[in-house]
Amino acid sequence: MSKLTPPVGPDDHVLGPSSAVVTLAEYGDYECPFCGEAHQQVQKVIRDFERSVRFAFRHLPLSQAHPHALLAAEAAEAAGAQGSFWPMHDLLFENQHALEVEDLLGYAAALDLDVARFADDLDRHVYLERVKRDFKSGARTGVNGTPTFFIDLERFDGSWDADTLEAALARCIPVQGRERDHAGRSQRP
Repeated sequence: MSKLTPPVGPDDHVLGPSSAVVTLAEYGDYECPFCGEAHQQVQKVIRDFERSVRFAFRHLPLSQAHPHALLAAEAAEAAGAQGSFWPMHDLLFENQHALEVEDLLGYAAALDLDVARFADDLDRHVYLERVKRDFKSGARTGVNGTPTFFIDLERFDGSWDADTLEAALARCIPVQGRERDHAGRSQRP
């Protein structure tokens, strides 16, 4: 089984507390329909485990199959440079059918970004190397499709529906952490 290389670090886009006991990492493609489905599942997992799990996203645009994926990844990075990676990330997944340049500029405007700067960053491919770095780390790690998940450093090859992901994550969290995250809900083993 492959290990996440490099481990999640300060250069990654991460949601959740740094004190989280478990890290869920995804290699994804904004135009991949399976990643779009997984995005909805991951959002539920993040809500359910908000104190115990942190989530990291890395780009793996499969450009031959998804011609808009690379520029969409660059758009997420350009938005991130203005403090809006996660809102753009969500918009891209929620609008996978609309990833042309004009669409991306519209999302930047909707997020109140400096659209001229955003457009210039896309035009000059300012964040292409950042996206390529994620892609290369995925290749070194043995990722060959999207979405691909890792729980801590271990590749997770199970189903990525919320229930299956939550069960796998719960096995990594001490009982006290599960009780705090799921106050009032039944606990998973």
